[in-house]
Amino acid sequence: MKMIKNLGILFVFGTFFVSCQQEKTLKEYMADAWQTTYLKLEMPTYEKSDSLQVFETSFDNNPEQIAQSKYNKDGTFSAWFVDREGNSTSDSDGKWQIDGDSLRVEFFYDGRDMKVAYKIEKTEEGFKGTSKYDWDNDGEYDDLLTMRTKRIKLKE
Repeated sequence: MKMIKNLGILFVFGTFFVSCQQEKTLKEYMADAWQTTYLKLEMPTYEKSDSLQVFETSFDNNPEQIAQSKYNKDGTFSAWFVDREGNSTSDSDGKWQIDGDSLRVEFFYDGRDMKVAYKIEKTEEGFKGTSKYDWDNDGEYDDLLTMRTKRIKLKE
């Protein structure tokens, strides 16, 4: 009986100890490899017009390309697209940092310097990022991008 009581006490303390372990910081969480699983881009003044342009995809049905990225602990990152055959294209390197609940990235892509901040929410399989930026390059920072990701393992 005493042994059962001692095991019960150990269980309670063990549960308490595990529950007191700190959750990873956002910087620790982000330092990994990711694949985009969903993307929605809403551009209310597409190229200075009064037309709303919306692009949305979930990357479920064997898309032509899938975006992947890797955030390194030293504050650098790489992003690229993988085609159906597994070939990598459009590689881009940059810097990243965490500011509160935001991921800030700086990189050069498609002929321009990009400095974008994403509000990050951790999810079960990865993260959700939202950003207001000038994605259509019309001078208005009114375009809303929402993406979801999943954690991936890269081949070494």
